[in-house]
Amino acid sequence: MTDKKFAGKIKNLRSADRVKNLEVQRVIDLCLEGNSIQSILDVGTGSGLFSEAFSNHGLDVSGVDANQEMLIAARSYVPKGDFRRGTAEQLPFPDQSFDLSFLGLVLHETDDPLKALKEALRVSRKRVCILEWPYRNQLFGPPLAHRLKPEFLEKLVRSAGFKNWQTTELTNTILYRFESIAEVIMNKQNGNLAE
Repeated sequence: MTDKKFAGKIKNLRSADRVKNLEVQRVIDLCLEGNSIQSILDVGTGSGLFSEAFSNHGLDVSGVDANQEMLIAARSYVPKGDFRRGTAEQLPFPDQSFDLSFLGLVLHETDDPLKALKEALRVSRKRVCILEWPYRNQLFGPPLAHRLKPEFLEKLVRSAGFKNWQTTELTNTILYRFESIAEVIMNKQNGNLAE
């Protein structure tokens, strides 16, 4: 991708209209609500839009993306962040490295969503949040064929070991917030969950 073309793509990803439609600040507030979060992993960070918003709250931010050009953009917006090349299915961090793992509009794009969810759980100490598109036709976001059906997502999260989560419907997206990370990890260590 040429530098000019890449700059145009980044500009579109970070446009004021997109930020408004994604309700970025509200998503951040909901992710942080009711928990003392200090460190964040932004899985599929892209241009670093959400990483920057988390960083503006004074949090330690790390990010992962498969696209090197996107990592360069993310670093330009969050110079103190730790951004690494990788995939959601194989995160390049040790177990329980972060208070929160955030998957912003990326789970539907993964090759193996269950593995991606298990990886997010593996590197998290307190919470996992997933921002996804609702399963409906709408002007903003990808076509319906690229969205996750609610039944499929519920099956994934249960297979990963989560029993309880909060769902918040926003204007154009849905935020899933998974709590009791320590309980899920303890159940896995005790052999109470199938791998």
